[in-house]
Amino acid sequence: MQKAWFYEVHGPKEVLNLGDFPIPYPVQNQLLVQVCAAALNPIDFKLRCRPLVFTDFPVVPGCDMAGIVVGKGDHVSRFDVGDEVYGNIQNFNAEGEFKQLGTLAQFIVVEENLVASKPKNLSFEEAASLPVAVQTAVEGFKNAGFKEGQTIFIVGGAGGVGSLAVQLAKQLYRASLVAATASTAKVKFLKTLGADEVVDYTKTRYEEVEKKYDLVYDTVGESKNSYVVAKDGAPVIDITWPPSNPRAVHSSLTVSGEILENLRPCLESGKLTAVIDPVGPFHFCDVIKAFEYLETGRARGKVVISPFSVPYLTSEICNSNLVPQRSI
Repeated sequence: MQKAWFYEVHGPKEVLNLGDFPIPYPVQNQLLVQVCAAALNPIDFKLRCRPLVFTDFPVVPGCDMAGIVVGKGDHVSRFDVGDEVYGNIQNFNAEGEFKQLGTLAQFIVVEENLVASKPKNLSFEEAASLPVAVQTAVEGFKNAGFKEGQTIFIVGGAGGVGSLAVQLAKQLYRASLVAATASTAKVKFLKTLGADEVVDYTKTRYEEVEKKYDLVYDTVGESKNSYVVAKDGAPVIDITWPPSNPRAVHSSLTVSGEILENLRPCLESGKLTAVIDPVGPFHFCDVIKAFEYLETGRARGKVVISPFSVPYLTSEICNSNLVPQRSI
């Protein structure tokens, strides 16, 4: 048995409980991974609050993880026991493949094509922070047909997707000008990521931005207003659904370990760095606190969960949400 966070009804973070679950068994092309770190995403609490996709209860939330392979199915060819891997285990583009057992568990199973080898220079926490956000960021550039030398305006540059989009625009896609929005306290932070210009959204409205850009990349769902900084006919990417502006193109994500493998040179060279919110990482026992913080919308980069041990099951933190043994 293992410990996992789960919910049996849709609702606020208080519906989450920590309980006993069977350790899953890998079949065919699956890996059994001991989770060392996980990251939270907005989709995790959106799915918890209302049924956006169908799955049986109880549901263990979580998409991102980094960990160690401890078992594998007969058809696995790329990984061996002991390998360190990371990835997004939830393939949202594959109908019927949304996993009931997400990454807020000590052990998970995942198809080998969805994960990649963890870059040696990254900690488990750093690796776990990347998959969903970086896959989403890459998809946006692809959908926009972004070309080297173009200019980009990123809405929400300090968030999980935005902080990676700023770096990718500068280091991988070679934008000639990278502008991004942030609150006053995060302006300097965005400069360190490579933003050429930072618009303080607490002081400047979109209508007051003088330049026009070849791409508006909106990571917070404000395309109904942010589109005004796009050049005539320039694409507007909105990662939220549905986009708040009919002109905007929704960009979701392609879930693939290949995307992560392709980014290895950028990660291992330091051109692309993981951004973990300085409040964390949150301990596995503090998942509810982590969700509470994430849902404020004030996180800088990603909210990460680590370590995954449960050393004191009688402690006040864990015991308040501990439930008896159960199975799925």
